[in-house]
Amino acid sequence: MRVLGWISPGTWPAVVRALHERPDADELRLVVAHDPHDALPDAPASLFGRAHHHDLPARSTLGEHEARALLDQAVAALGRECSAHVLSGRVERVVVDAAVDADRLVLARDGDRSRLGPRSLGPHTRFVLDHAPCTVELLWPEEPPAVSTIPPPPPRPRT
Repeated sequence: MRVLGWISPGTWPAVVRALHERPDADELRLVVAHDPHDALPDAPASLFGRAHHHDLPARSTLGEHEARALLDQAVAALGRECSAHVLSGRVERVVVDAAVDADRLVLARDGDRSRLGPRSLGPHTRFVLDHAPCTVELLWPEEPPAVSTIPPPPPRPRT
């Protein structure tokens, strides 16, 4: 099986742990992505069309050098044969493109991990999850929150 692991800041150890458990026969490939055109890393997310920018994680500020260093660290932690690539371009798009030849994509939640729900995914991860052309293994980077963290349902309209 061809397994692609998406390495990203703060969540990569979970991906490496999951890949380490894969069968020896699996062909492993690690990728990290950076956007060289991310010229405004400190700009508010509202400039990019996000209505609830206060709920979103910070935009990626990985430069090519930082991306390479992160990837090297992940390869060393994996401790088994794999290929490793730094991808350059719109993060969500290059990760989806890299998954075209994969049977499985392993990635980790990168949003609000204090409770269960859709906000546990950052915008890049949400896009990749929605558009991946293969099976996706979505991980909690640490112990998942309790089921009690799910917000109550909205009230039902009276009829």
